Amino acid sequence: MVNAVLQAFAMVFEPTTLVAMLLASLFGLFVGAVPGLTATMATALLVPVTFFMAPIPAIATMVTATAMAIFSGDVPGCLLRIPGTPASAAYTDEAYALTRKGQAELALGAGLVFSAIGGLFGTAVLILAAPALAEFALHFSSFEYFWLVLLGLTCAVFITSDQPLKGVITLFLGLLVACVGLGNPAGFPRFTFGNAEMTGGIGMIAMMIGMFAISEVIRFVVDTSPPAELVVDKVGNVMRGQWELAKKYPLQILRGSALGTAVGALPGAGADIAAWMSYAMSKKFSKEPQKFGTGHIEGIVESGSANNSALAGAWIPALVFGIPGDSITAIVIGVLYMKNMNPGPTLFTTNPQNIYAVFLLFIVANVIMIPLGLLCIKVSKQILHVPRNVLMPLILLFCIVGTFAINNSLFEVTVMLVVGLVAYLLEANRFPIAPAILGVVLGGMLEENFITSMIKSNGDLGAFFSRPIAAGLAVLTAVVWFAPVVTRLLRGRRPLPA
Repeated sequence: MVNAVLQAFAMVFEPTTLVAMLLASLFGLFVGAVPGLTATMATALLVPVTFFMAPIPAIATMVTATAMAIFSGDVPGCLLRIPGTPASAAYTDEAYALTRKGQAELALGAGLVFSAIGGLFGTAVLILAAPALAEFALHFSSFEYFWLVLLGLTCAVFITSDQPLKGVITLFLGLLVACVGLGNPAGFPRFTFGNAEMTGGIGMIAMMIGMFAISEVIRFVVDTSPPAELVVDKVGNVMRGQWELAKKYPLQILRGSALGTAVGALPGAGADIAAWMSYAMSKKFSKEPQKFGTGHIEGIVESGSANNSALAGAWIPALVFGIPGDSITAIVIGVLYMKNMNPGPTLFTTNPQNIYAVFLLFIVANVIMIPLGLLCIKVSKQILHVPRNVLMPLILLFCIVGTFAINNSLFEVTVMLVVGLVAYLLEANRFPIAPAILGVVLGGMLEENFITSMIKSNGDLGAFFSRPIAAGLAVLTAVVWFAPVVTRLLRGRRPLPA
C-alpha cells in the first residue's frame, strides 16, 4: 500500500499533471462564470483534449475543471443575480441581497471558502467510505427515488414558507414545463401543439438563464433610474470574516457537506439538487428563518458546502460500480474506460496507485481553489465598475450566445426570452421563481419513478411502503408535510397568557 501511495504522489505532482490542472482550473473558472456554460459542458468540452493525455492528467483536468466551475458559478450570481451554473441557483437571491447591502465580499468569500471545505469533506468520505456508501446507494430502486424526489419538491415550500401558496403555484408551473415533449415514460408528445421543436422539451439551462438573467435585464429596462443603493461600487477583502463564520456555523457546514455527499452518491442526483435541498434544510432548522431571502449568510454557508461536496460524492458509485452519480461522472466514466481505468471493485485491487492518485487529485483541486478563486473574484469584481447601461446589453448578448450554443437552436433562445418575460411578471406580483426551477429539475424524475414503480408493483400502491428505506423516506416526507400543521394546531390550543 505504501508503494502505491508513493506512486500516486509521483503521478499527481509531476509537471505534466500540475500544468494540466492549472489550465483546466482557469478553463473551469471561466466556463462556470459565464451563464449558460455549465460544469457538465466544461467536462464535455475537455473530452477531446484527454485523447492525447496520460490517464492521471486526463482525470486531473476533469476533476479540477468541474470543481472550479461549480464555485465560479457563484460569482455572477452574487454580483449580477445571474447564476453561472444550476448548482448556484439555490442561493443566488440570497447572495445578491447581500451584494445590495454592501456585503458582496462576505458572500463571495463564503462561497469560495466553504465550497473548498465541502469539497474536502466529500473527498474524505470518498476515501474512507466509498464502498459502503456505494453499496447503500445500490439499494435504491424506483420506490426510494420517488419518495426522495417528492421530499426534494417539498423543499420548494420551505424555500418560500413566507408565501407557501404562491410557492406551490410556481412549483406546479415548473412541473407543467417538465411535462412538455416526448421525454415521458409513454413517449407521447405532450403540450407540443404540433411544434417539432417542442418535442425535445423545454431546456433547463435556457429556462434558468431566462428566469434569472433576462428577467433582470427587463427589470433594468423598465426601471430606468434604479436606486443608488442597489449599485455596489467596490468589493472588499473576501477572506475577512470567514473564520468567524466557520466558528459561528460549524453545524451548518457539517450538515451541508454531509447532505451534499449523500445526495451526490445517489445516482442521478447531483450538485444542483444537493444545493437546493441543503438551502431548504438550512432555512428549516435555522434559529433565524425570517432572515432568509433578505441577505442572510447562513444559507450560503450550508448550501455552498453541499454543492461541492456532492461532486466528490458522485464519484463514489462511479468508481466502485460504474454507475454515474450525475451527468459529469457519466462523461468521466467514458474517459476512465478509454484510459483502461475500468471502474469497478477491481480498480481498487489491480492498480491501487491509480485510485489513490484520483483521491489526491480531489484534495489538490480543492486546495488550489482558494488562491485561484481569489484571482477569479478579483477579475470578476471589476464588472461592478462598468455602467449598468453598458453591462446589461453585454449580459443579454452573452445570454443569447450561451443559450444558442447549447443546441445551436434559435428555439432555445426564444424559450429563454419568453421565460424571462414570464419570470419578470411573476416576480412583479411577488411570486417566487425558485420553486419553478426545482419543479423542472425534479418533475421528470418524479413521473418516471412513479410509473416504473406502478409497473413493477402491478398497480399496488402499498408497494411504495413495503421496502424499509422507502418506508423511512415516506415517513420523513409525511413528517415534513404535516409537522407545520400540527405545530400550528398546538400553538392555537395554547391558553393565552394572563
